[in-house]
Formats: sequence, structure tokens, C-alpha cells
Amino acid sequence: MIFAAILAGGIGSRMGGTDTPKQFLTLGNKPVIIHTIEKFVINENIDKTIVLTPKNFINHTTQLIKEYIGDSEDIIVIEGGETRNDTLMNSINYIDENFGIDEDSIILTHDSVRPFVTHRIIEDNIDAARKFGACDTVVPATDTIVESINGQTIESIPVRDYYYQGQTPQSFNIKKLFNLINSLTEAETNILTDACKIFTLKDEDVHLVMGEVTNIKITYPYDLKLANTILDDKND
Repeated sequence: MIFAAILAGGIGSRMGGTDTPKQFLTLGNKPVIIHTIEKFVINENIDKTIVLTPKNFINHTTQLIKEYIGDSEDIIVIEGGETRNDTLMNSINYIDENFGIDEDSIILTHDSVRPFVTHRIIEDNIDAARKFGACDTVVPATDTIVESINGQTIESIPVRDYYYQGQTPQSFNIKKLFNLINSLTEAETNILTDACKIFTLKDEDVHLVMGEVTNIKITYPYDLKLANTILDDKND
């Protein structure tokens, strides 16, 4: 089976000026998270879409889905974790307990606040996860990358041609991901920033899937303004 895990466990502390997590803010005429869920629900290759939210937003998320998408057995809302990786593990454990994990099971993990992911990106993720076992959606870095360890002076300026900006989805063969997670040491677990790093820590290849510049992550107030502009352009 192919699963999509929509990671909506954050509280959006960087958005500012609102107590509402950013995934529930309005984009156009519906919440950001609904735009995102819709992209996966309409894909005929995805069997189940699992939405992971803070515990106190599970009922709210469920009601939003009923209001904007309707009743669907293919959308499941469960509790996320304290960290991104905890949230990911919650999704894997749910899949294992309710559907089982076989050699061909695939999971696409996606930020709930990236509402402009395209059908092409989703399809390329499915293909790459099937073929390679792990993939990350990226776009080439356009700005010069500057490394500063102390935050005050430059340590190095890497060759930009070798660098990419990570987006989502990040997609995996679930059994391979599960086995690698269980092989991590405590020290390795403590330095995890995302699921792809699990693979790189274990010297496993992660295939690149080209993203889109419009596949933005809504993090700051400006991002929401930009997202509304992108939405307006798509609707014209």
C-alpha cells in the first residue's frame, strides 16, 4: 500500500500575531491544511492519507475535513508527537498496527503547510521511493550559501552548484525506514533533523526529486501573503 503522512503537529510559533497553528489559518477560502490534504486524496495511487495533529486539534481537524472534503474512509486523523521524528514514528506505528507493512509499502511524508505540492512531484516521489527506497524533494540553491559556525564570521562559502534546498515530500520504503530508525543510537537520534538524515547517517542513498519554487512552506506572515498571491495566480 501507499500512504501519505501529512505532518501537522507544529503550533506555528514563528507565524506571530495568532494563537492558531499556521496549518489552520485561511488560505483563499479554506484552511491551509485542507489545500494540502486535497492534493494527496485526489491521487489515485495513494491508498490512505494520515493526518497527524496536536492532540487538542484532532477533533477540529476531523471537522474541517468533513466540512471541506466530506466523509472519507481514506483520510485518518491521529495524534502527532512532540518532535517531527516522533510524529513520523506515530504514523509508521499506526500503519503497522492497522494495515501491516510489507516489502513494497511506501510512505510519503509531507509538511501540512506546503499546500502547493503538485501532482508531478507526488508521482515522482512514489516512483523514486519504489525504485530507490528513499527520496527527498529539492530545488537547486539559488543564493550563495555561507557557513558560519559562530554566527558572526564566515567559515566557508561552499560551491553553490552542489547545494539544494530541501522541500517535501520525503518518501520511503516503510520497512527500510522502520529498520533504520530502530538501528539508530541515542546520539544519532538526538541529531536528527528530518527523516532523510536517518538514511544518510547509515550511509544509505537518498534519491533527489526535483521540486518547484512554488512548493513553499508557510512559516512566517509574509509566506501566507505570498501563498495567497500564488493561489490567486493559479485561479486566474
